[in-house]
Amino acid sequence: MTWKPSVTVAAVVERDGRFLLVEESIDGRLVLNQPAGHLDPNESLVEACRREVLEETAHHFEPQALVGVYRWHFAKKDKTFIRFLFCGQVTGMEAGRKLDKGIVAAPWLTAAQIHARESDHRSPLVAQCMADYLAGKRYPLDIFSREFP
Repeated sequence: MTWKPSVTVAAVVERDGRFLLVEESIDGRLVLNQPAGHLDPNESLVEACRREVLEETAHHFEPQALVGVYRWHFAKKDKTFIRFLFCGQVTGMEAGRKLDKGIVAAPWLTAAQIHARESDHRSPLVAQCMADYLAGKRYPLDIFSREFP
């Protein structure tokens, strides 16, 4: 069997001390996650992040830094995810835009509210990504200067 990890992107979006998250229905359970999704063919990681934030939250997002790269093995489905986490700024919103299938809401929560709902996190990546962001981890986007279409 060939091992094929899923490459995903995610965003920590902070505004006025609150963070933009998504509540989504997965396998009949309401879970909390950063706006996130899969990298599409012929798309850069930064482009994928912009697209996923828009599709899941109706907010336009401009990545400004890489926070980290994470590997998570979801044992229940024997699937490995490689997540590239970005941070940046909201640059607008499309009111009334239909959100991706399964997305129930896109709430703005404080770090304390996110922590209090840890049992609702989609994966352990949610808490780790928040911790790394809050610890100030940032890497310049030009680290991806070797990306080629």
